[in-house]
Amino acid sequence: MEQNQPAITGGKPIRETRLFYGHQYIDEADIEAVVEVLKSDYLTCGPKITALEERLCAITQAKHACVVSNGTAALHIAGQALGIGKGDEVITTPITFAASANCALYCGAIPVFADIDEKTYNIDVNCIEKCITEKTRAVVAVDYTGQAVNLQAIKELCRKHSLYLIEDAAHAIGTKYQGQPVGSIADLTTFSFHPVKTVTGGEGGAVLTNDDELAKKVALYRSHGITREPELMEQESEGGWYYEQVALGMNYRMTDIQAALILSQLDKLDSFSARRSEIVKQYNEAFLKIDGVIVQQEIPESETTRHLYILRLDPEKLKCTRAEFFLAMAAENICCNVHYIPVYRHPYYVHLGYPKGLCPNAEALYENMMSLPLYYSLTNQDVEDVIGAVRKLVAYYHI
Repeated sequence: MEQNQPAITGGKPIRETRLFYGHQYIDEADIEAVVEVLKSDYLTCGPKITALEERLCAITQAKHACVVSNGTAALHIAGQALGIGKGDEVITTPITFAASANCALYCGAIPVFADIDEKTYNIDVNCIEKCITEKTRAVVAVDYTGQAVNLQAIKELCRKHSLYLIEDAAHAIGTKYQGQPVGSIADLTTFSFHPVKTVTGGEGGAVLTNDDELAKKVALYRSHGITREPELMEQESEGGWYYEQVALGMNYRMTDIQAALILSQLDKLDSFSARRSEIVKQYNEAFLKIDGVIVQQEIPESETTRHLYILRLDPEKLKCTRAEFFLAMAAENICCNVHYIPVYRHPYYVHLGYPKGLCPNAEALYENMMSLPLYYSLTNQDVEDVIGAVRKLVAYYHI
């Protein structure tokens, strides 16, 4: 769309410049942190990796952290560390990025999709229980939009059925559940540091756990299954240079360049979280008063650092499709997105035999939702422009 194109409602767009749904915030401190590493002796597997892992443990209160190349890698080696394999089943939500389910496939297991709560959009605990079979080994519970899942109920369910809980917290760094930081609650928790997330390293991820043995396995699988640790070797060391491959791991290592950037970004985590909360509050106060749109609900246990802001259109109140509303927002120079297409509706999963209609709540949400701009550097005027555009289009399309 060309800038200053006439709005669908007629006349000029609500703003002259484009506003995107997400954007990283990089300041001089971030740039200096990266430059420092570029001038150092280590570009990868150096001191910044250790420093970042220690910082993540301090922030989350987890005992162990292992940083990796991206959030997908984190999910994959979490599954490997748990010994998930062929014939096993792993339950997850369909409203997530494909990696939350793909990690089961990487391990040779079968993803099983449990429906979502129609108000919070997080995985529904009752639907998880209905999906459990004798083949179920784990639940991958996604903190969708940054809001923590009902961790207490899911943990109790997992204990009842002897299942592992992987918390996919790609959206949720900075979030707390019942006052406890996300990262220290599940058997394994994974983070992502993609540029649209609250904290970025350009790319990057992490696996956190309080379990000593799981931590050793995650670290081993991160780096080819190779170790220099004497207690993990099967033969006597031949010298200080000696190492052994004792498992089939991956090359999922993070660079010191990424780690330095993430460390600098974490210095701003409280500010990032606070600003995102301010924006969410402005949006909620406005949209709750607009007939025709629906606001995501939050559980009181979650003190949320919000990654995405989901606006849901009410099809009974608006004479337009989500696609039409989406294009109309773009014509107002507000660029939105949609998170997510239900995973099992992607062609790859369709070819595996997953049918449409598997999770009705998830599919109904997908048909009528979009992600509005939400990031640290949005100004109050930017936020007002988004609200104004929604208000304008709802009035135009209202039945």
